[in-house]
Amino acid sequence: MAEARHNSTAAVRTFEAMLDASPDAFLAIDAAGTIDFANAAASRLFGPDPRLLAGRDYRTLLAAASRPEMDRILRHLLERPDDPPAPREVYWIHADGTRFSAEVAGSLLAAPGREDAFDDGGPAPSRYLLSVRGTSHRQANADLREVLSLLTATLESTADGILVMGSDGRVAGYNDQFLTMWDIPQELMDGDSDDPVMRRVMGQMADPEAFLSRLAEVQGDPVAETHDVLEFRDGRTVERYSRPQRAGDTIVGRVWSFRDVTPRRQAQQQAHQAMLDLAAQAEKLRVMAFQDPLTGLANRAVFNDALAESLKEPRLKSVDVLLLDLDDFKEVNDILGHQAGDDMLIEVSRRLRGCVPTADVVARLGGDEFVVLLTACPNVEDIATCILRCLHVPVIISGQVLRPSLSLGLASRGLEDVGPSELLRQADIAMYAAKAAGKNRFLRFQPDMMTALLQRTDLESGLQFAVPNREITVEFQPIVSHRMGQVVQFEALARWDRDGGRVPPSDFIPPAERSGLIREIGLEVMVQGMQQLAPWLGEDPARSLAVNVSGVQLQEHDFAATVLRLAQEYGVAARQLVMEVTESVFFDADCNVIRQLSTLRDAGARVALDDFGTGYSSLGRLQDLPVDTVKIDKTFVSMVRTGSERLPILSAMINMAHSLGLTVTGEGIETPVQADYLTSLGCDSLQGYLFSRPEPAARLPGVLGRAEQALGALNAR
Repeated sequence: MAEARHNSTAAVRTFEAMLDASPDAFLAIDAAGTIDFANAAASRLFGPDPRLLAGRDYRTLLAAASRPEMDRILRHLLERPDDPPAPREVYWIHADGTRFSAEVAGSLLAAPGREDAFDDGGPAPSRYLLSVRGTSHRQANADLREVLSLLTATLESTADGILVMGSDGRVAGYNDQFLTMWDIPQELMDGDSDDPVMRRVMGQMADPEAFLSRLAEVQGDPVAETHDVLEFRDGRTVERYSRPQRAGDTIVGRVWSFRDVTPRRQAQQQAHQAMLDLAAQAEKLRVMAFQDPLTGLANRAVFNDALAESLKEPRLKSVDVLLLDLDDFKEVNDILGHQAGDDMLIEVSRRLRGCVPTADVVARLGGDEFVVLLTACPNVEDIATCILRCLHVPVIISGQVLRPSLSLGLASRGLEDVGPSELLRQADIAMYAAKAAGKNRFLRFQPDMMTALLQRTDLESGLQFAVPNREITVEFQPIVSHRMGQVVQFEALARWDRDGGRVPPSDFIPPAERSGLIREIGLEVMVQGMQQLAPWLGEDPARSLAVNVSGVQLQEHDFAATVLRLAQEYGVAARQLVMEVTESVFFDADCNVIRQLSTLRDAGARVALDDFGTGYSSLGRLQDLPVDTVKIDKTFVSMVRTGSERLPILSAMINMAHSLGLTVTGEGIETPVQADYLTSLGCDSLQGYLFSRPEPAARLPGVLGRAEQALGALNAR
């Protein structure tokens, strides 16, 4: 029992010591209100020594108006010990008689020093412990609470993760965002060791060794303020800031701030990429503004500017413009396709650049038209010759061997003032003159070329009225069969008589095709041909009429129907009609061409492939073409001079055609030797001046007589 009493006394003393250490005043009172104990803070609050307070009725310390309130507090504690009331403000009396306000809170407490105080493990219900706190601290505490509340709200609302480490290396504080950012469970932070937290942090670093190295540097320099960037394995980017935590002049720890800048970094990267893309687009637009996109040469704008600048320089410096255009380039596009055409242009531009490395400008004006600007060049004509020679070398395009051909016009600044557009126009006129002179050549501009241009313009203008003015007529050239010894077919050929003269077909057919007037002219030739030859055709159903048909005509959706309607109208059987076309019509993108020819063939008409051998297709393509006859071009026939030549190309053409079930006609027969040579190779029919030149229908009886006479002479050889 003595030992228990000793232990109890020791516990009470410990309890009293703890109360003495508190800054709040504590009064232990019994049920009657007598003060059993007062701590040191009570003397500071009420005035007298704590020993003088013991034994006094605590009510003597209360203002009279506050005594009922204290009675209610004590009654509440006695009746509901487990639910103590909130602190109340009451008025007290200081030892000097002054009245002051203080907050009071209370709880039940066993009477100190009594053995029964801890019976059943709980305090005696008749004892109270009052805590009294003066309200002078309120404003300071309110300010402190406001600051702490603001600080707490700031820390928890910020997007940054905050970690405070003490100088002893232990965690002094952190916010929820820190735990979320590093995916650290709360229980790890509450643990006794920092190792699990560090392992979790290191496991998220893209470069753990660099992370540890930087951490060691910072720990070695307590006063340093740092900023670096952490790369996480999951792709996040976090900026890390740190600065020393000071208490006055003493460093007590370090504050770490972590900010997830992944969205900002991504936005910066996107913005950077957007700037790069924008710069690339700007560069592309700049290049497009000055460069031809297909060939990489300068464009028209660059050439025009350079030409204008060069003409401003002194006349002692020559200025030459070389304008060149590929011959028959449209056929490359039509037969091999536009990609092949682009490949051809790229190759031409490469060669052209190599021919004139010292040129001021090499440009593509558009389509298949190129231009070269040379200044202070002493040998411009030699360069023009070099260009023709270099570009005329064969090239393989889409598996086909092609030989580019070009017409080049040269214009130079002379004594007279001339503007940039006029000098380019002169080169253009010279280029067309070179094309008209036979192509694959160059011509220097001469004043009389302007006259030729005006004539060509006048011709194209007059062509508009050729049919309405009845200027288009038809002449017929016979096609003979040496085996039958007679004329079996006439080819209708368009003629244009204008102002008392005759315009050659080579002059008016190309512009007619370019302008689309060939539709009107072709229809007129067909009408006149059927009308004038109907009597001859009616005498023998084996006879036929051949009419040249342009690809432009075949693009008309009702072309076949129109031909069959005209044949019926003039009493000509469809099987007596032969449509002569060139190879290029079969490679037109418009499938209507094939449909129109197929309709005519289904009705009995035949299709002849004119000028065979001069196009880009091979003999093997014959089996894919809807034709009945091939006409060997006169350029091959002209190779026969003595009859002793070995010309395997001719025999190959004829044999290939026969093997495909086609008939063969030789064009341009001018001598008996040529006729005999083709006949010996098995050519089915012949056409040329040997038998007759083209003649109007009124002279057909004479034409038939001369043709048959020539045939008789051949058979007699």
